[in-house]
Amino acid sequence: MIAQILAVLIFLAMFLLIITEKFERHVITLCCGALTLIFVFGVCMRSVDAIMETLNVHSIFTLDFWYHVGESSESSSGINWATIIFIAGMMIMVEGMALVGFFRWLCMKIANMVHYKTIPIFITFMLMSAVLAMFIDSITVILFLAAVTVELAQLLKFNPVPMILSEIFCANLGGSATMCGDPPNIIIGTSLGYSFADFITNTGVMAGISLVVIIVYFYFVFRKELKSSTKGDIDVTNYPDPKEAIKDKRGFIISCMIFFLAVALLITHAQTGLTVAFIGLFIAVLTLIAATRNVGKIMRKVDYKTILFFVGLFVVVGGLEQTGILEVIAEFIGEISGGNAKLMIAIIIWVSAVASAFVDNIPFAATMIPVIRSLEVTQNISLSVLAWALSMGTDIGGSATPIGASANVVGTSVAARGGYPIGWGKYCLKVVPATIIVLLISTFYIFARYL
Repeated sequence: MIAQILAVLIFLAMFLLIITEKFERHVITLCCGALTLIFVFGVCMRSVDAIMETLNVHSIFTLDFWYHVGESSESSSGINWATIIFIAGMMIMVEGMALVGFFRWLCMKIANMVHYKTIPIFITFMLMSAVLAMFIDSITVILFLAAVTVELAQLLKFNPVPMILSEIFCANLGGSATMCGDPPNIIIGTSLGYSFADFITNTGVMAGISLVVIIVYFYFVFRKELKSSTKGDIDVTNYPDPKEAIKDKRGFIISCMIFFLAVALLITHAQTGLTVAFIGLFIAVLTLIAATRNVGKIMRKVDYKTILFFVGLFVVVGGLEQTGILEVIAEFIGEISGGNAKLMIAIIIWVSAVASAFVDNIPFAATMIPVIRSLEVTQNISLSVLAWALSMGTDIGGSATPIGASANVVGTSVAARGGYPIGWGKYCLKVVPATIIVLLISTFYIFARYL
């Protein structure tokens, strides 16, 4: 009992400290993780086994961690090293692509193709945001997309806020479509053994339907601002050629090849047996080999703080799992729903969404995975259906507020630096309805297809 109380207190303290943002996230989770190992497992439980299971280092040295045939035996208990290695590998690939000017070239090329017309840029940038976020971290997508949007706005004399808001939302929506699109999906996929194809044929369908509706929604919401921006002729003859964004032509071609190889490996990993941990490490090694002289520069830009954040987070969640708290939560959800599958799915989607709107969706997803595992056993509901509900709830709910997801924070920060601050009122007024629309589509889609 004491171990359970202490594990919950540490977890709640971690969440509160993350919300206050007075300390860096990785420092908070690492400190709370250390407290869990020392006091929950060491002092209260006196269990070396609990410590070893939570650290989960032994899993890295098993063949199944890198290659498996058939069902995955990866465990959600403790530190999910597959998630961490995969994210680190993708970070290295993305930094390599950024170094040669890939993202800036892509944005400028598309703007050039639509002749710098505001409404076509608005629509194509939403589509590009969603598609890129299916394969690349949404933070990186928004970082470059928002920066180019501000630059175009200054040239073409339009307000970039509508575009940035729509790009942020579409990045989060696109990220929900695949296993590698959003960190919560990576955690869900690696923990429960779901493949890229599993996500694209389930959450991907929901995201695709929702994207069409959302593009129409944002067009009608912002149509007056967009149309007023198209008045008058804009001289774009002095605008730089998109090719000028390419800093290294040879490196650019190699980076594109590595990116397409990564996509191919992810799409086929269920058939090849290569795990996402292997793919992440392999792609990182290829990127560093191709970079040669820029290896140091790439490695310095990798977001190590996020990687450390994940390590500490998994340890704290492991404390809840080892002490049986997550089973209690699962039983509580089961009792509230009365065994009604539709009500249970609705609870998971909407509670996940509301929670993710105000707190980081990554720790919430990591916490809920053992919960839905327990619900599968106690309530006899398909684990995959629970997983898709959790995925859509956490991914889309994070879009609702400026602090709900990292991409939101990055996008609004880029806009503010460019002289276009976006307040909570403006953000929520336009984005909350879009969030509700997608959550409703997802809820009814799950009811119709699976229940």
